[in-house]
Amino acid sequence: MPELSGEAKGQWRPMSAADLLSVLTIAEKVHPAFPEEAEVFAERLRLYAAGCLVFHESAVIVGYAISHPWRAMDPPPLNSRLGTLPRHPETYYIHDVALLPELRGTGAAAMAVARMFAQAGKEKLATASLVAVNGSAGFWERHGFRKIALDKIRDSTLARKLSGYSTAAAFMVRQLESPSASDGIRSGVP
Repeated sequence: MPELSGEAKGQWRPMSAADLLSVLTIAEKVHPAFPEEAEVFAERLRLYAAGCLVFHESAVIVGYAISHPWRAMDPPPLNSRLGTLPRHPETYYIHDVALLPELRGTGAAAMAVARMFAQAGKEKLATASLVAVNGSAGFWERHGFRKIALDKIRDSTLARKLSGYSTAAAFMVRQLESPSASDGIRSGVP
């Protein structure tokens, strides 16, 4: 498990409904070009609390991470509600990891990623996927994610969904510790 540098004094813990206002405030600061309604965050917490975390220093929330099981090669559109989670998910989707500037470079994000990978393992999912924005693709590549070239994907639905983020957004996938082939779980990577 990654460790925090000396500058970070907090820790990750499960998100609660009481944290949602702080989460929304951080999202507005970190992702001003990608606004999402408060109900998007509340719904993710209701649907899959195990994938929702906050980083707190004393009583102050300074970061959050949201993730959930999902369908391979099918990221939810920006600012959309899911309704339900799939009965037979194929990937562990990382919706967001957002840290206030003072927490960046401390190892806090790497700790969140490790926790999300562990949760994906509990779900026996063979891949994790995400949409990288704000120039974060390099961070995700250091964690084993690879960009999926849109020209290699026959379905243009993915390209349309990504266009809702920005022209610089990248869909990325990482192979996880694979469950055995006898589990019948698809990897979701083309």
